[in-house]
Amino acid sequence: MSFRTIEWRDDSVIMIDQTRLPNEEIYNTYTDFKAVAEAIRGMVIRGAPAIGVAAAMGIALGARDIIADTHESFFRQLENVCDVMARTRPTAVNLFWAIERMKRVAEGGRDKTLVQIRELLKCEAIRVEQEDLTICRNIGKWGATLIPDSAIVLTHCNAGGLATAGYGTALGVIRAAHEAGKKIQVFADETRPWLQGARLTAWELVKEGIPTTLISDNMAGFFMSRGEITCCVVGADRIAANGDTANKIGTYSVAVLAKENNIPFYVAAPLSTLDLSLSDGGKIPIEERPTEEVTHIKGIAIAPAGVRVRNPAFDVTPARYISAIITENGIVTGDYRSGLRRITGA
Repeated sequence: MSFRTIEWRDDSVIMIDQTRLPNEEIYNTYTDFKAVAEAIRGMVIRGAPAIGVAAAMGIALGARDIIADTHESFFRQLENVCDVMARTRPTAVNLFWAIERMKRVAEGGRDKTLVQIRELLKCEAIRVEQEDLTICRNIGKWGATLIPDSAIVLTHCNAGGLATAGYGTALGVIRAAHEAGKKIQVFADETRPWLQGARLTAWELVKEGIPTTLISDNMAGFFMSRGEITCCVVGADRIAANGDTANKIGTYSVAVLAKENNIPFYVAAPLSTLDLSLSDGGKIPIEERPTEEVTHIKGIAIAPAGVRVRNPAFDVTPARYISAIITENGIVTGDYRSGLRRITGA
């Protein structure tokens, strides 16, 4: 990879600013947890796995800066740090997975000094990032087996290195197929209103030298109907126990079109994106974002003032439209309820 999404360096968190891509490759330095939380909320960093890494690193920063003489005071303030992180974005379950993981590490160190607990949290945050790179490469290896040689793969939003610690889930599958020598091409949906496909996915794939065609969201059905799409691969922000999957708004439409045109529709995600506590996708909380994201592009109005706007950031694709769910532990098809539990060992 020719860029780093997020890393811990010199007791600071360094993130590529995804709001500035593709025109500027800018890296921001964060030294306190509130700034990291705002970066998550403001889409400087996005994508479920990357949000999880950022939350872990933000908590480590917060723990470092806590002023406390007693363990009781430290843990009370650490809970506040975690609460700030939890309020950033509601849909991506990796955020809450990372928060709970950091809490467990802190609790496990209660018999240690506060200096030692802070160090434990820093090391755990770095471990979350390193593990994500390995996980995504494993997702890629499994998923590449589903991609035929010379395939034309449609993807929606950005589930690449920018959405993870650096390799990608859906784009990890595409990268792994490319690295295996398969002569694949990619169709990238632009993904309104934040244009993650146009700004981020296309940027990544052009950097990788993978042939990529950018299309607007409403063109997908046209190319599917003409037989120009071999399969679809997308990421996920939360997967319920029955396989229903929340992903960037517009994913559901792509899945329905793929089903109508007999095209395989694959979801690639780490096990940390599974939420087996939810029986189905109807229970997944859906974030609604500011109306200005729909009515404006880079501050320029594209809609009349006063028009009513809805801006859900995600939708839920029912499991019946999903051909397979690709994880670091393998591929699940068919009965997702039992298959997902089996693959997690639950």
